Formats: sequence, C-alpha cells, structure tokens
Amino acid sequence: MKKIVLILMCSANIMVVKAQKHEFLNPPKFSDADLSKTKSLLDENAPAEILYKSVHFMIDNSTGNLLKKYFYRIKIYDKDKAEDWLNLEVPLYQYGVDKETLGKFKAFTYNLENGATVPVKVEKSSQYKSKESKYVNVTKFAFPNVKNGSVLEYQYDIISPFLYSIPEFLIESDTPSLYTEYVLDTPINISYNINYTGALAPKYRFVEEQTMYGSQYRTYRFGFENVKGFKTEKFVRNDRNYRTKVSAELHSTNYKELKLYSSSWDQIGKRLYERDDFGDELKKSRLAKENMPAGVLQMSTDLEKANALFSYVQKTFTWNKDKGIYTDDGIKKMIDTKVGNAAEINLYLVMLLREAGINADPVVISTVENGLINLTSPNVSNMNFVLASVNINGHYHIYDATSKQSSMDELPLRDWNQYAVLVSKTKTVQIQMENTKDSSTFLTVNAKINDDGSISGSYSDKDTGGFAMYVKDAYDENPEKYKKQYKENFSIDFTGIDSKVLDNGEFESTMKFSSSNLIDKVGKKLIINPMLFLSKISNEFDQVDARKYPIDFGAPTTKVKKVTLEIPEGYVIEEMPKNKKIVTEDKEIAYSYNIEQKGNKLEITSTTRILSADYPKEYYPAFKQIWGVASKQENQVVSLVKK
Repeated sequence: MKKIVLILMCSANIMVVKAQKHEFLNPPKFSDADLSKTKSLLDENAPAEILYKSVHFMIDNSTGNLLKKYFYRIKIYDKDKAEDWLNLEVPLYQYGVDKETLGKFKAFTYNLENGATVPVKVEKSSQYKSKESKYVNVTKFAFPNVKNGSVLEYQYDIISPFLYSIPEFLIESDTPSLYTEYVLDTPINISYNINYTGALAPKYRFVEEQTMYGSQYRTYRFGFENVKGFKTEKFVRNDRNYRTKVSAELHSTNYKELKLYSSSWDQIGKRLYERDDFGDELKKSRLAKENMPAGVLQMSTDLEKANALFSYVQKTFTWNKDKGIYTDDGIKKMIDTKVGNAAEINLYLVMLLREAGINADPVVISTVENGLINLTSPNVSNMNFVLASVNINGHYHIYDATSKQSSMDELPLRDWNQYAVLVSKTKTVQIQMENTKDSSTFLTVNAKINDDGSISGSYSDKDTGGFAMYVKDAYDENPEKYKKQYKENFSIDFTGIDSKVLDNGEFESTMKFSSSNLIDKVGKKLIINPMLFLSKISNEFDQVDARKYPIDFGAPTTKVKKVTLEIPEGYVIEEMPKNKKIVTEDKEIAYSYNIEQKGNKLEITSTTRILSADYPKEYYPAFKQIWGVASKQENQVVSLVKK
C-alpha cells in the first residue's frame, strides 16, 4: 500500500515567473481596523488568524552567515483556543563552537481600549531560556495582556553560521492566513535545491538573478494569499508531509572551485565514510574485537551471530534519546559509560557485526516526526537517525538497538517512514521501509455484578511489537500522566495501576476497577452492555469531507477486546446480543463480535484485524463501514431478569 506524496522540484529554469508588480518584504502598517475584526472570513470558527507572515533567508556574502528574519502579525479571536500563539519560542542551534545568535527582536500586544489602540511591548527582560538538548537552546517569550480581539505582532532576526540546510517553512499551518511569503536570497556562487511540496500554488512567484546587496544574487520569492487552515485527518502519523511548505538544501558552493553537497546518494555515502564522526568511527575495529561477547564467533550461522550481537548491544548500552546520524562523544566513550546517542549505539552494532564476518552496513533514515526523505533531492540533512542492517543470504534485515524492546525487523514505530538509505563502503542503496510485523493490543476485563448493582473486577491493557515500544516511551516520559489517562478515557475508578515491560518485550498495565454506572435497573431487569467500558462509543472514521491523505497505522494491527462477566445468582439472560463478522473482499480488514454463555458467565470477544501498515485514501469508505458495524455491535445490551 503505497503512500502518495507530491514533491515538486523548483529551480530558476522552471520558475521564472514575474511577480506582477507584487512587492515582497513590505509588511503593511499596523491598522486599527484589525482590532475591530470579530471573526475570520476564511474560517468563521478559527480562534486566530494570520494577518501577515513573512520569512526572509539571506546569505550575507561578506560574512558568509545566514540571516533569518521573521515577521508575524496574528489576530486573536478566542484566546482560550489559540494558546499556541500566546507564547513565542525561538530555537537557537549550536554545534561545537559554531552557534546561532538572536539579533533584533520586537514584539507587541495590541488592544482596543475606549476606542484607542493600546500597544504593550514584550520586554526582552521577560525572556526565558531553556536548554532543550546539547544542540538546541530555546528562548521563550510570553505575550502580555492578551484578550479576545488582541493583535499580536513580532519580528526577530537570527544570525546563523549554518548554511547547509535552511529551515523548512510551513505555508499551510492550522491557522488561516491572509498573506504568507517566503523569500530566499543567495549569492550566485552558493546554490540551493528548493524543495516545494504540497497542493497549494503561490499567487506570486519570482525567481531570477539580479544585483542585490552590492553583489549578484539569485532570489526565490513565493507569495500566498487567503490560505485556509490545514484540516488534519485521523490516522495520519505526520501531516507535515502533506502540508504545503518550502525548504532549501545546500547543493554546491563555488569559491574558485566547485564543491558539491547534494549531488547523489553515492557521493553523500562517500562523504559520510570520510567523516571522523561516522566513517572513521566504523574503522575502529579494535573496539569491536576487544569487546566481542564470548561465544558469538563460535555460533554456527550468521543469523544466530547477528541476533546475539544485537541482544548484547541492546542490553548493555542505553540510548540517551539524542537522535542524529553522527556520533557525539564517540564510540569509545560510549563503551566506557554504557550510554550513547543513536549513531553511537547502532554504528557500534555495525562494527561488531562486521568483526564477526557478517555483511553489515549502517542505514540512515528520517524518523516519522522528522518528515519524509526527499529522494529526488539527495541531502544528508534530511536524515536524523541511524539503524544497522545485515545482508544474510540475499535478504536485508534491520536492527535498532536503541530500544530495549525491539528485535530483528521489529522496530519502533518512529523508524517506519517509507524510505531509507543503506550506506555501504562502496555504494548507497535506497530501500523501502515496509513494516510487516503485526502489533497487537489485548484489552481484557474479568468482572462480576455485585449485589448492590455495581460492577467490579480487573482490567489488563497489553501491547506487543511496535505498539509496546510506543506506549513504553509514553510511560517513560510521564508515568503519572500515563496512568491518569485510564481514568480520564473511561471515567472509571481504577486503582492499583501497575505498568511494566514483560520479559518478552510486551508492555502491560494491570489494575482493579469498580463502577456503579454500568447497569440500568428497570423493574426486575438489569440492562447492561456486556462490553462494559470497552464498548466502541463512536466511529473514528467519521470524516464527512472526502479523504485526502493515506491511512497510516504504522503497523499491521490486531486489537482484541475480551470481557468475562459473571452473572449474579438468581438472574437469567432474557435476550442475547447477536454475533457478527464482516471482512473486505481482499481480506485486508476484518471485524468480528462473538458472545456466548458459559455457565454463569458471559464471554464477549471483539477482534479487529488490519493486515497492512497503511492504505491509500480509497480505502476510507471500507474502514468507515466496518468501524460503523463495530460501533453498532459493541453497543448491544443484555437484559438480565430475576427468576
């Protein structure tokens, strides 16, 4: 099931379109009329609206720095639903001694008071700085005195030494925009690939060479008017892949000699092997030889050796949560401290595999949250993670030792993002990442109806495969928040919640529960939905508009709900719900509901099976139909009558 991604490469040769006298980089003066607006004409329910959004990237030919200039003007209609705009975060990057600095900064909150415009300045002294990672510091500002009807305005400059990848700029955000523009000015001896993705076409486009800033420059300018807020769809793991956006990646520089940065994947692979924090690390075979686990070299098959080495690295070393394709402190230090970033852990696994005589290579990927790789524009800056691969009897197998729960070809969901690039010593190979490993969820309830009409029992929520890794990450991030979700999602009094990883890598949460709201008494009858709190209340496939994007689950999926309900003594079942089974013609999607009485107990099992990790949008009606059937089945009730 292939996802469809629109990628349009733009260059000076195909995009030389006059701007029709449109003037870029000229924000309109602040208008008091904006304060009087009561709703957006693009979306009357929008809590906020972008009045003007501009980003200007300029390479300073005299200093070689990248100047990033931002200007935003935002109208707030409902501040309680526009929280994302009430605080400004400015990330600043640092690699070694090179770092970005915040230059000019201005920010105001405008309000209409007694018919007059009253501006409140955001003072620089109110800024708050936090270190998000070793490479990122974030400067944060809060807008003061924001009300419904306020206009927020801010502009700031960042001076950056990092020319290799200019930040991706979203044209389509969740907030509607009256005007959005993107401008890149670069000296003609510095060339970029301009990647334009998405469905929207700019109203104003201007790409040409001209004299600017005292030198010959190439300028790219795109202007958009009346851009509606992007409508998100369920079961899309990263909708940034489908939003209209512009990014620029360094292709080459020409200072007396031509230097290429993004010409082909083979050349990128060659440069990776020339780097001291990638290829040179892989050459330190002594580290692998000295630390080879006992008994591995004596194993009979390459597959046994590979799995044993993977298990050793997985259990011995702990990922520090830093992504990236380059080592940080080096593999030697990781061996000493037992802690490393993704590149250090998985490159070390490659070293061990090679030392054991196995055909092994690193694989570089872009994780789901990082977005899709642009295969038509090779550039290593697209990548943010390293995996390890082995070729055994002509078949590739992939490992990710950063996860304590993963196994061969069983990777965290973040890794499954369509494409990857295998980097060998002599060539690169583009491979398609297709998750064929089933991930399951088992929800199990054992309950009984008490004399006082309440229901009590035990509940187990168990995940396997990629789902287990996903929920384990959520648990590690905030255990209390993770446990709290059960009470919030089901409105049930859960107690004794215990969450843990099982020996086989599955993740399970067990708990006790009780509730007095699951039974209706009608005379001598007890009316109850035997699925209890596991009943499917609504159809998640409830989209009214036509589906636009592929349906992405991340993994083939099996979900089993099983309820065992003990009937109180002296009661008989008046009428049983009906069983049901529905499946698509191609057997890709199936649902079943089965209920039967065994002595004084009812056993109810609903099973949903989805055979592929993702589907084209044309499957949406099938999912909608089956989920509708499931919702109907799981809301049937049982009548218990006292003898």
